[in-house]
Amino acid sequence: MPLARSLSVTSLSGLEEWDEEFDLEDAILFEIAWEVANKVGGIYTVIQTKARLTSEEWGENYFLVGPYVESNVRTQVELIEPTNPALKRTIDKMNSSGCKVYFGRWLIEGSPYVVLIDIAFTAWSLDSWKSELWELCSIGVPWFDREANDAVLFGFLTAWLLGEFAAQCEQPAHVVAHFHEWLAGLGLVLCRQRQLPVATIFTTHATLLGRYLCAGNVDFYNKLAEFNVDKEAGDRQIYHRYCLERAAAHCAHVFTTVSQITAIEAEHLLKRKPDIVTPNGLNVKKFSAMHEFQNLHAQSKSRIQEFVRGHFYGHLDFNLDKCLFLFIAGRYEFSNKGADIFLEALARLNYLLRVNHSDVTVIAFFIMPARTNNFNVETLKGQAVRKQLWDTAQTVKERFGKKLYESLLVGQLPDVSKMLDKEDFTIMKRAIFATQRQCQPPICTHNMLEDSSDPILNCVRRIGLFNSSADRVKIIFHPEFLSSTSPLLPMDYEEFVRGCHLGVFPSYYEPWGYTPAECTVMGIPSISTNLSGFGCFMEEHIADPTAYGIYILDRRCRGVDESCNQLTSFLFQFCKQSRRQRIIQRNRTERLSDLLDWRYLGRYYIAARHMALAKAFPDTFIYEPQEASQTAGFRYPRPASVPPSPALSRHSSPHHSEAEDNEDDERYDEDLEAEKDKVNIRQPYTLPMKNKSIAIIGANGNGVEVTSEKN
Repeated sequence: MPLARSLSVTSLSGLEEWDEEFDLEDAILFEIAWEVANKVGGIYTVIQTKARLTSEEWGENYFLVGPYVESNVRTQVELIEPTNPALKRTIDKMNSSGCKVYFGRWLIEGSPYVVLIDIAFTAWSLDSWKSELWELCSIGVPWFDREANDAVLFGFLTAWLLGEFAAQCEQPAHVVAHFHEWLAGLGLVLCRQRQLPVATIFTTHATLLGRYLCAGNVDFYNKLAEFNVDKEAGDRQIYHRYCLERAAAHCAHVFTTVSQITAIEAEHLLKRKPDIVTPNGLNVKKFSAMHEFQNLHAQSKSRIQEFVRGHFYGHLDFNLDKCLFLFIAGRYEFSNKGADIFLEALARLNYLLRVNHSDVTVIAFFIMPARTNNFNVETLKGQAVRKQLWDTAQTVKERFGKKLYESLLVGQLPDVSKMLDKEDFTIMKRAIFATQRQCQPPICTHNMLEDSSDPILNCVRRIGLFNSSADRVKIIFHPEFLSSTSPLLPMDYEEFVRGCHLGVFPSYYEPWGYTPAECTVMGIPSISTNLSGFGCFMEEHIADPTAYGIYILDRRCRGVDESCNQLTSFLFQFCKQSRRQRIIQRNRTERLSDLLDWRYLGRYYIAARHMALAKAFPDTFIYEPQEASQTAGFRYPRPASVPPSPALSRHSSPHHSEAEDNEDDERYDEDLEAEKDKVNIRQPYTLPMKNKSIAIIGANGNGVEVTSEKN
């Protein structure tokens, strides 16, 4: 199916330069999502990282709305009295009418205000609200779908909140309500049905039906226009959820998605073309010291190496200095996230490394939460043995050091043969015997509840990668989120990513993809696909992504076996790089971080809100379509020097001579190359002056002239 790009707001030069802004003095923004102060998935990251920029734009008139979860509130939210008089009256009125609504500050960067609604407190209204939903929209929600029941409660309560707020305002306010995903979408439908004076935006981060179809191993993208969506949703028993999502998309003044590929998906499955594409960003923190991220990489890598020493005790017959750490992370969706193709590529990579007699060892981490009952005893034992060996070495070192010190004090050179006595050798021999192991190092760090049916473990059994000494590729499956308090691998996710060499995310269904984006801002190369929002975004804005350490796997126009071969080629070429080449590539990858900063990408959410105000309040804000100007989009060029990227590398083996490395030193100057590339990188967006008009170019090619008529 054709996925050709059209003029899109995701082209950084697709928007006019914003030197003006309209007046937001009497405008109020409510951003509604199930993941406000409630970490469930990627939407939490979107809202949390965007909060600072949005707070700077809207100030005291920005409120996030989410569900009240007591365990989260205790650690993330400071409960306070509402500062907005109309909102205080609204919350008091709702609380006196049988609701439980809380107000506070979310303790994240930007400290935004949050309104948290306890849906369990009003569960007694569920049946009556379901009946009302059926009468208004002909959408029936089955009693057994707890998630959909929560969506009904949350939707009616958010609509109640917005309606009550509009009634409590002394003067008509321009309210913008931005709803994320289907769980919050019912509130938008009710706002439009009740004709509330609210400008509505609906953002789908991934369509429900699309996720289910891809998980079912269908040829999704080639048959996207052929699906009978009602039948497909009904067959998967999600028809009521699909109806809620589709209704929200059609009722919204402005409908947005997070990537161009999701926009095409939404057009076919939800039957509405998005008005604008709003890519997801991150808060990029630059370090004061140049290349500090390289030092952080070295520190985190040494901590991973310590874990590896314990995990492979008794079988540590490979050189850790020539060991590459690869990882895949995210929701445990075996096919959607590409774990299947990654494992197959690892098996082929193992063969290539062995037949080419490579001295490189690859350790692939799978960080995907699954059902477990505890840590694997053998894994814990490995860390205990490693600690015991370290303590033994320290004891012998202290005894050796004392004898050396005493020998030097009397002015004699030490007799090395007498520095270690029989007791020292006994201690060391006992330590060595403790490292003997009768079994292979474990694949999984935990005891799986469904070991026999686990997709990753079954695939490992099929391809035969059991961490044997002959294998050049080792696998470690860590089925829980990383934490600095873990007794096994005490590292936060960010620290772990910094210590790895390559992130591998060959997803088949990935509307955006925060994991490769996080790798990029931390200077870690990554592999993504042209079926992910991130991959398409990078292909659009970078002339040669591979040179910058962004490898785009083709899963759109190739079969599974061809894509697997391409992934294997990427991995094998990466293993051929010298240490010098990897450092150069990390420098280039980190330079792309500005492209993913909310200071750039936040402007698309701003455009969506301005567009919604123009559509909802035409008497106040003028909407004049303009002809779109043609633009090639903002694209990074190839690096100024010859790129030592895997696909274009001059080297054909993992062995490089000193002369070759010296040649790289002369040919490549990181500071000089960065200076040359700076001219192609725009400065981050800063909030402009108020009380002016603004021109916006939308994704559909229409311009939006938004002018405030207030004095």
